[in-house]
Amino acid sequence: MSETKPIEVGSSAPDFILKNQKGEEVTLDSFRGRNVILSFHPLAWTPVCRDQMKELDLNHELFEKMNTVPLGFSVDSVPSKTAWAEAIGLENLQILADFWPHGGVARSLGLFREKHGFSERANVIVNGEGVVVFVKVYPVKQLPDIEEIVAFVREYTGAKIEADVKVRHV
Repeated sequence: MSETKPIEVGSSAPDFILKNQKGEEVTLDSFRGRNVILSFHPLAWTPVCRDQMKELDLNHELFEKMNTVPLGFSVDSVPSKTAWAEAIGLENLQILADFWPHGGVARSLGLFREKHGFSERANVIVNGEGVVVFVKVYPVKQLPDIEEIVAFVREYTGAKIEADVKVRHV
């Protein structure tokens, strides 16, 4: 568990500037007006982390219909993120390198494990005004339940999704 307490629902999420797997800068503020899922995984190149990011990628279209942008985070460097995104076949998901300052975004959200040098496995959902509306920290070896995340976003946004649209799993 992290040494600090995770950010609380109702708090303002701090803005950040990080690079994605393509080396492009991404900021939280650039998504104002949309919900953003900040999905933290400890390290690239591990099976549970792969599945966590793949499920976000597989459900990209569903999140788009709910005006929601998923973003993946870990302390890995941009070159590692680039190679990993290609290796696991990410098509839409941006995975961000919280590399320097090491784990800075995870630290700002109370999700950094000092003892281990990486973040918790966690999901934080920020609404279009920059306010945290959902926080959940998972055991490091547990794959977050994508159905739970989709259900929360669907309920929070009031999105009407066609009955034939199913959540996709790895």
